[in-house]
Amino acid sequence: QVQLVESGGGLVQAGGSLRLSCLASGRILSINVMAWYRQAPGKQRELVAATQISGSTTYADSVKGRFTISRDNAKNTGYLHMDSLKPDDTAVYYCNAIIRSDVEGLKNYWGQGTQVTVSS
Repeated sequence: QVQLVESGGGLVQAGGSLRLSCLASGRILSINVMAWYRQAPGKQRELVAATQISGSTTYADSVKGRFTISRDNAKNTGYLHMDSLKPDDTAVYYCNAIIRSDVEGLKNYWGQGTQVTVSS
């Protein structure tokens, strides 16, 4: 069974940096898309950044120039490097991936979420 596990969240002061990691485990054949979403209290979950298997990336306007998404295909791991953090970035961050496995075929998966809190 494929699972996604995030790590790297925490408390940081405004202007600081954090790096989130997302490890995909299981009988994985390919990770077609790896993305990061976030959900702040009282708000809808929103896409932060995504990277395709081709290497192309997309970012929410609110994080462009501050966040960088990357992936290590050999390690089945994705990363979100966050710089110049603002209090508005406070949210639970979720890893999301579209993965092809030999058991479940092509399927969408979510991690359990990791809290990021930015203090002013």
